[in-house]
Amino acid sequence: MKKRNYFTKYGEQARAVLEALLDKYADEGVTTIENNNVLKLKPFDTIGTPVEIINDVFGGKAKYEQAIQELEEELFKQANS
Repeated sequence: MKKRNYFTKYGEQARAVLEALLDKYADEGVTTIENNNVLKLKPFDTIGTPVEIINDVFGGKAKYEQAIQELEEELFKQANS
């Protein structure tokens, strides 16, 4: 999925967060990326606090949740193709 153009619509920091979430998903499953507590773990702690990531990187909780939902949809598309 990283090779596709999915991440190009996001800024550099948002892409880093989404790619790290993708790695977490590969290791631990989808429930990990749906839980905002994952943002307290490495490597997210080097980007900022969960609040900073959600507000500053994504522009608010609604946009963060939309990005997560889109990421999951892309994952399921990949799994079903």
